[in-house]
Amino acid sequence: MTTTAEARTRSGRLMLNKVPEVTIWFWVIKILCTTVGESFADWINMKLGVGLVNTAWIFTAVFVVVLAIQLRLKRYVPFPYWLTVVVVSVTGTLYTDILTDQLNVPLWISSAVFSVLLAVVFGVWWLRERTLSIHSVTTLPRESFYWLAVLVTFALGTATGDWTLELTGWSPGASVLLPLGLIAAITALWKFGASPVLSFWLAYILTRPLGANIGDWLASPKVAQPGEPTGLALGTFTTSLIFLGLILATVVYLTVTRSDVTETYEAAHAAHTTGDPRKERVALAGFGLLAVATTGLLVWAHGQPHAGPAPEADNTTAVQMAPGVAVKKFPPAKVSALRTLASTSLKDARSGNAKGAHAAAQSLRDLWDADQASLQPLDNTGWTSIDAQMDKVLKTFGIDHSNPPMSPAQQEKELNALLTDMG
Repeated sequence: MTTTAEARTRSGRLMLNKVPEVTIWFWVIKILCTTVGESFADWINMKLGVGLVNTAWIFTAVFVVVLAIQLRLKRYVPFPYWLTVVVVSVTGTLYTDILTDQLNVPLWISSAVFSVLLAVVFGVWWLRERTLSIHSVTTLPRESFYWLAVLVTFALGTATGDWTLELTGWSPGASVLLPLGLIAAITALWKFGASPVLSFWLAYILTRPLGANIGDWLASPKVAQPGEPTGLALGTFTTSLIFLGLILATVVYLTVTRSDVTETYEAAHAAHTTGDPRKERVALAGFGLLAVATTGLLVWAHGQPHAGPAPEADNTTAVQMAPGVAVKKFPPAKVSALRTLASTSLKDARSGNAKGAHAAAQSLRDLWDADQASLQPLDNTGWTSIDAQMDKVLKTFGIDHSNPPMSPAQQEKELNALLTDMG
């Protein structure tokens, strides 16, 4: 789908269009970027043990740098443009994850907040520029609005996608079908005569949960506990490498062929092609029916029996093992990394640094979850024993549990028990 609108040049220096032509290549590489946004963020946050907040700070800084480079260009250049999209996909994902995992903001609230924020961005953009078309991104203000909208769409797509999984209990593989079907329906309505600008941005938002579900499906273990995602067990690092390689190959192709370059100085000043108002109204009603049908599907799916997280009591019935035995078959480097985070949390809890203790416990949980696919097959009994104690630790911090944080003394008790179990 493409968008066309008359460009206005009342402010800002005029440039060639800074956004690529919306062809099949645009959507392919956009989905690749969203998949990387999910898998690469998880790999850095969990596998490297950097922590969610630190990872967000790192990518925010990287985003500022790559965006500054992109804004300085006078025309669309594939490599810096798509590099910015990759970085903003990771950054937007992290912002939503912080709200959900660190601040315990419900996903429905995050979805509502980001929806309102996106509406505000579009409203201010329209009032100032009188167009939301990506074919008229020919001035610095318009490009600034464009990238702000892109950042919010990634955050919104993350929130709504995760909320859908929470409501339905669908696996990542099955969850691919919903955004894919919605994008197909939007494309059909655009073909019929729907507003190209509205169609573009709706599809743009939906590519985020589509790409994220693909990433989760590829990276998740083949066997997991009830309520946990399952997939092809490629892991987040391998998934990221594969998709980064595909992105690079596509960008090289587009750079050489220039098949997605729109010479839009002339196009931006061409006569505006008016659509059929009657068809646009009918298509708008179609969007409304699509929204109602999607809501009905989610309500129905939410009411169906589906696997949720295992009951808390189930995690506390593991076989007791002698100190160090549970991790005897695990790689020493992985055990050492887990012990370091547990020790850091214990030290902060003892010193009264509640925020630091909670952050270290959160990083401990992230690293433990990331290592499940590699550790559990080595010794399922040992893994289950450590997992049970890990769950007790997390409960004292109110992580993955509905209770508020417990006293520092209780946190110290469970952390000491965990460190003892790990030898």
